[in-house]
This record gives sequence, structure tokens and C-alpha cells, in this order.
Amino acid sequence: MQQEAYAPTLDTPDLTAVFARIVGADHARDDEAIRALHSEDVWQASPATVALVVSPGSTDEVVAVAKAAHAAGYAIAPRGAGMSYTAGYVPAHHRTISLDMSRMNRILRLSREDMTITVEAGATWTAVHVALAAQGLRLPFWGPMSGLSSTIGGGVSQLNAMFGAGHYGTSSESVVALKVVTADGAIVRTGARGPDGDTPHYRHFGPDLTGLFCGDCGTLGIKAEVTLRLITAPAFEDTASFSFQSGEALLQAMAEIARSGVAAETCAFDPGLTVVRMKRASLAGDIKTLGKVVAKEKSFGKGLLAAAKIAMGGRNFIAPTDYPFHFACEGRSRAAVEADMAEARRICLSFGGAEIENTIAKVIRAMPFPALNSMLGPTGEAWVPCHGVVSLSTAPAIFAEVQAVFARRRAEMEAAEIHTGFLFTTMATNAIVIEPVFFWPQGWRKIHESAVEPSHLARLTQRPLHPEATALVTALRKELIAIFARYGAGHFQIGRTYPYRESRDAVSQALLDAVKHVTDPDGLLNPGVLGFPDAGGKA
Repeated sequence: MQQEAYAPTLDTPDLTAVFARIVGADHARDDEAIRALHSEDVWQASPATVALVVSPGSTDEVVAVAKAAHAAGYAIAPRGAGMSYTAGYVPAHHRTISLDMSRMNRILRLSREDMTITVEAGATWTAVHVALAAQGLRLPFWGPMSGLSSTIGGGVSQLNAMFGAGHYGTSSESVVALKVVTADGAIVRTGARGPDGDTPHYRHFGPDLTGLFCGDCGTLGIKAEVTLRLITAPAFEDTASFSFQSGEALLQAMAEIARSGVAAETCAFDPGLTVVRMKRASLAGDIKTLGKVVAKEKSFGKGLLAAAKIAMGGRNFIAPTDYPFHFACEGRSRAAVEADMAEARRICLSFGGAEIENTIAKVIRAMPFPALNSMLGPTGEAWVPCHGVVSLSTAPAIFAEVQAVFARRRAEMEAAEIHTGFLFTTMATNAIVIEPVFFWPQGWRKIHESAVEPSHLARLTQRPLHPEATALVTALRKELIAIFARYGAGHFQIGRTYPYRESRDAVSQALLDAVKHVTDPDGLLNPGVLGFPDAGGKA
């Protein structure tokens, strides 16, 4: 989608200067390049361009920015690392200020005594994980695979899957309390907050106000500070990988492992995504990866042995027609981890799984937050997923329906050079994420250049626009989202892509509208997200 040209002619002539006085001249930017970057996400560019990009450095500055934007009648679109692929932060109209939270990356309070950590919303999952590891601590859910750049605030706004999710669920389930700024600059403080009102230690004090702002995509309030609970970092861990000959058998095994609660996290692929992964640079040639595997092991000898197996095996241990499944178990004692591993193996074998070399599982644990090079296909193709958080019992049927769509439209997809794959993972003991992904021959944009390693990008092929293929991907995503909706699936990063408000019953809609009216009565916070009306950019 092409962006419309727009020069920021503000109704309040000195609005840029107002923001510069709040955050500093270097952090209130209206140059074309930064405005264009903040007007697109991984999926597509908005037809509108943000008027300004403002980067606050503290909660007080967020409050002041919100007040100034509200007084001028400008919408605010909060943005973390920019990893959305659902139009979760792009502008609904030109009278939008992109609120770049990346400067707010400090750890404000880390308390082993209270087992909580309070961070600014722009802190990355990687930075928090490293800081906690130095003290033998960890978050229960400790990040998505994009955690090198993805932020805590973005994760709580959009919700996440992956590390620790098999035991602890999504990111918001580790949150204790929030400090949220409303559209007009008021502050909402949630949770039980200690004697000074600013040292939160427990979430469930009366109705769960914290939960209102989790998964809201920034349309109910601007997350400024997030307090999360801590656990002692598990002392022991182990991994294994299995291969299944059908998606149904894989999903049945994953469901049973979820019910058993033995895996800390799981990750599986279909043959289509396996082929894509095989096309990427070999693990055997990545010295950095092998070094991480060595360092992760408890002894240097075991580390060298694990790295040698990876170097010799490369990725040829997975049959191209199979469904590989990788999982990790962790715990306070070696015996407990061994027991969990034994149970997970028993379950996999009972559904016809065959154990394979656990190369991928080891690498995932050793390098949980890799560079974001997978935002593009293996030779530079465009990439976009969609997903559903589905029940354990319906996962095989949903997978079969999605495959049926691809089979019915195979000729069109092949003509447009559209390739697909699937990623699967479990959430706590009661859900599976099914994530179909699309690759098609369309060139990358500035958002990709800002995230992908330059050395990796230099090896890829830049392609021209391919509007026909993009239109078909758009249509296919809509078909798949309709399948998920029919089964009553949930979704992360809802943005403007998944039906939310319209899927709720009348009373739930009224309740949501009432909350929105309190925190954002003029509809200026990320308008159009979650199915709320677009205010139309009028002051």
C-alpha cells in the first residue's frame, strides 16, 4: 500500500516546539524518513503518515506529551520495537503522533526480597533477562523469539508466546501491576502497591484492573511502567526433538504434553516451514551459534560434544515431509527434569513420534533471542503470519480446515509464487497456537531494513512490488481468520486485523466502551484498534 504525501501543517503552529520542550529537540522529529518508518509495520504501510515521532524519556514526559497531544486534538499511536504485523500501531489518519517508547528502557526497581521487577515499557525482553540472570532470577514468561528488540510494554499490549509459556502462559500472566497514562495525561495505577503506593507487589486486589490493559494494543492507555513477578531461575534444563509423520499426530501429542504440564515451552513446524528453515544459512556454519551452545552446557566437555553434533549433523536430520517438534523441560532438580523429560518422551512415542537429534531445541535454548532476520523469507521474500490461540481439542480440525483452503487455492498460490508454512506452540495447559505463515516475492521495506542485520540483508534479493500476490495473501489471511473465528479462537496482537469488539456480546461491548470512555473519551488513543471506531482525525 502506498503512503500519501503529507507535510505536517499543524493547527497549533508551535506544537513541534511544545514537544521539543518536553522531550528535547532530538526526540521530537518530523523528518520524512522517521515519519515514514513509523507509518508502516511488518505487513504493510498505512495510507496515512504520522505527523510527528515523539520519544519520551520518562513517565512524566509521557504524561506531558499526552496532555499536549490531547489539547491539540491529535491521536497517539504507542510504538515499541515495531514488530506488529496487524496494523497495531500504524496511524489511522494524518493527525497522529507516533509515541516511540524505545528511550524508556530502564529497570526502575529489582527486588529479590519482594520477587518483583519494575521496568519502563521500552525495556527489551533480552535486557531484562540478562539483568535478572546475573542474580539467578528470571521472569516466569521470559520473552518471545523477537525479544532482542521486542519490548516489555509491547509484549503486554500485544501478548506473546514462547519462552516459559508452557508453564506460565502469555506475557500478561506474569504481570503484577501497571502504571498507565490515559489520553489526557492522567495516571492509572493497578495492583496492590505497598505502603508508598509505588512499590507494587501483588496483582489481584479486587477486580483485575491490570488485565484491562493487557492485550489492548495501546488503545485503552499508554503503558509507562510494568511490574512483573520473578522466579528463581531453574537450575536444570534439558531438551529433546521428535518427528511426526502427520500434523494431526503432532497436534495430538502437543495437546497431551500441554495437559501434562511437563514442558516449559514447545515449538513445532510443518514440512513447508521446515523447507524454508533448511534454505537459511546452515547452523553448522554459524560459529556464534556453536559458541552459545558450548557456553550453555554445564561443562565445557559437554558443550563441545553438543556443538560437534550440530556441526556434523547440520539440519539434515529432519525428513522434509515430517513435522519436527522441539521442547524444553526445566526445574529445581535434575531428577525432576529427568522425570518430565521421560513423560514427554513417552507421550511423543505414544502418538507415533520418532526421536531425532535435538539440534534445533538446543540452539533455541542457547540463543533464545536471535537477530530478527526471519522477518524475511530465505532469499528475501516478504513474510507475514496470522494465527489463532485454539483449544486443545479443536486444533487438529482447525489445522485440517486451513490446509483445505491451501489445497483449494493451490493453483493460484503457485502462479503467484506464494509459499506457506506453519508454526505451532503450546500455551500453559489449555491452548495451542496455530500460526500459518506466508512467503511471497515482494520486496522489503524500511521496517525490515531497521530490524534485519545489514550483513544478512546484503545476501538477499530485493524484489519489486507484487500487488497481485499481496492481494492474494490478503484474501487468504481473511479466509483463515474466518476459520479461527468460527472456532472461537483467541488472538495475540489483535490490532486492526482480528475481530475483537464485534465478537463480544452486547454487555461486554458496553463494558469495553465504558472503559474506553473513561480512559480515552475522544477516541484519540490508537483509534480503530480492537474494533473501536476511528475518530477520523478531527480535532
